Amino acid sequence: MSFDTALSAAAVALEAHLTRVLADHPGVVGDAMRHAAGGGKRLRGFLVLESARLHGVPQDRAIWPAAAIEAMHAYSLVHDDLPAMDDDDLRRGQPTVHVKWDEAIAILAGDALQALAFECATRPEVGTAALRADLALSLARAAGGRGMVLGQAMDIAAETAATPLTLAEITALQAGKTGALFEWSAAAGALMAGGDPLALRVYARAFGLAFQIADDILDVEGSEQAAGKRLGKDGAAGKATFVSLLGLDGARARAADLVEQACDALAPYGGDAENLRDAARFAIARQS
Repeated sequence: MSFDTALSAAAVALEAHLTRVLADHPGVVGDAMRHAAGGGKRLRGFLVLESARLHGVPQDRAIWPAAAIEAMHAYSLVHDDLPAMDDDDLRRGQPTVHVKWDEAIAILAGDALQALAFECATRPEVGTAALRADLALSLARAAGGRGMVLGQAMDIAAETAATPLTLAEITALQAGKTGALFEWSAAAGALMAGGDPLALRVYARAFGLAFQIADDILDVEGSEQAAGKRLGKDGAAGKATFVSLLGLDGARARAADLVEQACDALAPYGGDAENLRDAARFAIARQS
């Protein structure tokens, strides 16, 4: 199965699964959760499903941690879009949750999606109690104050810093804000099979950084219609980014180098990992 076909199939499977999981969430918070969780590339969930396939884990088990990471990602976007954070009014081509409802509902919907992520990661269908505990613990670390939230806090602090961040500081920031959830996603399949996730973690670290550099490039020269979100905000705010420090050509070159590193990390899997290599290439070629 080609990468495009596999990514599309993963998106369809995850959309259907999340629709079923969210169907019994009542009231306005349930409506807001469904709005926030809908659409998107499902790239993180795809990484879970693809890494599971590499390790012989059936999709009916892997779909649960794949849904978990998509719920966690959706929560992060809802909160990141709030006025106290990035103050965005458009996400995936739709009004952000706090715009469609209000800030209180957005906060609650994000909280509920984060809780749902752990519910999905610990479902009995996933595997043994020890495996489910390991997935939940590692997801908490990836999403929390040593991972994604740390990166977000560093990003907010950088907006009022006396001097712009250095390249090393931006790299560390994005390793948490963007990279931590990608790393969890890529490692999940190996963890489910009781295998060694090291090669997939190395792959995901390079992948996540390349993905963020591509985001910085899109913020400068992308199309808001294609991206489904507001662009140009980093430059307007004077934030240091990979593009501001390296220039467009330098950022593209750095992203290409990282994709090569990501692909090289998959050598132990041979040709079976070609979809993951194509995912890394897609990360820097996408328009949204």
